[in-house]
Amino acid sequence: MENNALIALRAIDFGYPGGPQVLKNLDLDLHAGERLGLLAPNGSGKTTLFHVIMGLLKPIRGRIILFGQPAEKEADFAAARRRIGLLFQDADDQLFSPTVLEDVAFGPLNLGKSRDEAIAVARQTLARLGLTGFENRVTFRLSGGEKRLVSLATVLAMEPEVLLLDEPTTGLDDRTRETLADLISDLDLAYILISHNTRFLEQTVDATYSMEDGHIKTDEALHFHEHVHAHRHGRIPHQHE
Repeated sequence: MENNALIALRAIDFGYPGGPQVLKNLDLDLHAGERLGLLAPNGSGKTTLFHVIMGLLKPIRGRIILFGQPAEKEADFAAARRRIGLLFQDADDQLFSPTVLEDVAFGPLNLGKSRDEAIAVARQTLARLGLTGFENRVTFRLSGGEKRLVSLATVLAMEPEVLLLDEPTTGLDDRTRETLADLISDLDLAYILISHNTRFLEQTVDATYSMEDGHIKTDEALHFHEHVHAHRHGRIPHQHE
């Protein structure tokens, strides 16, 4: 229900100027403690969905309710962004400071913490992710996997109540992907996770849904087999070749 959902979207339509409609009559609820996965082809609107939730894109029509309050104006979204952490698909879009410590401390500083408080939070967050010793590393010289973990640290340092994770395994090797799966699984947060990696979804979310024709198929959760084949769970018998 909208009243107790952290995020509630109702009948959302969105299209880019001059392009086709990307989101069509889309509904979505995320409640406290829920861990939802989204699996769909590129171009299906998953990243657009996250940007609509964050107020970075304005829908053509529909209602957005964040933490029980309608989100219509920029001030509404600005308040909600203090409580929602968005992990971008490209780590280079998230990291912009010269050193890792400065990047991770930026969010807490922006939330009003003193410099000493922000640095303390940044160090604690890096330690939590196994990144102690990275504080003075030059951000742009990190490997792809290191950038991904530091990006997650920048989000977690803001102590969000909800996470939106956009393809967090992009560019990761198997070892780093397993590390990230463990880290995310241990978080005591509600989140929505976009990924094409079915094993990663199986490790990190409680239910996975697909996006088709601009809306989420919330009535048909995907279930995964060990041979990494996904199908809609139902009563129709089927065979694997």
